[in-house]
Amino acid sequence: MPQATSTALIMIDIQNDFCPGGSLAVEGGDQIVETVNALQDDYPVRILTQDWHPSNHSSFADNHDGAEPFSMTEMPYGPQVLWPRHCVQGTAGAAFKSGLNTDTSDLIIRKGFNPKIDSYSAFFENDHETPTGLEGYLRERKITKLVMVGLATDFCVRFSAVDAIKLGFQVTVIQEACRAIDMDGSLAVALEEMDSLGVILK
Repeated sequence: MPQATSTALIMIDIQNDFCPGGSLAVEGGDQIVETVNALQDDYPVRILTQDWHPSNHSSFADNHDGAEPFSMTEMPYGPQVLWPRHCVQGTAGAAFKSGLNTDTSDLIIRKGFNPKIDSYSAFFENDHETPTGLEGYLRERKITKLVMVGLATDFCVRFSAVDAIKLGFQVTVIQEACRAIDMDGSLAVALEEMDSLGVILK
């Protein structure tokens, strides 16, 4: 059933590098495409986010001498996972997953393009202060409710949902249209945090 015009579907980072065969593949990441496409008809406002890193991004392990992928480092803004190189601007890996309907989207928010700071959330970079502009767009469109889907549940979906709740939006995460990395129990932590803050987990 179509939702009220005050509701937006936020489709997070459904990109080649986060799907099987990509450099930072989330298991089953490609399996959500059909579900996400089907959901789009139910929402009047549809927004895509896209990880969009320069090649010299500080979160890439291979930009740190001797660092292993998935190791931790300390950045000026706090702890940071050092990731395999992924979603480099203009590459096939950064493109949206083939088959994903992007034609009807109202907006694409690109994030992570500042080489000095990573950006998991659709709302803020990882300093939790620098905005992406998404909040302002939603306010101007008079959106109050957000439904989130995409990759990965325990990172970019989690941080987006938490920030949205703190900004005063009502947030639902549709779990069947998400997949997780689940690094050292990160999925359970993410679900507990979202639930405790009032995110509706469906």
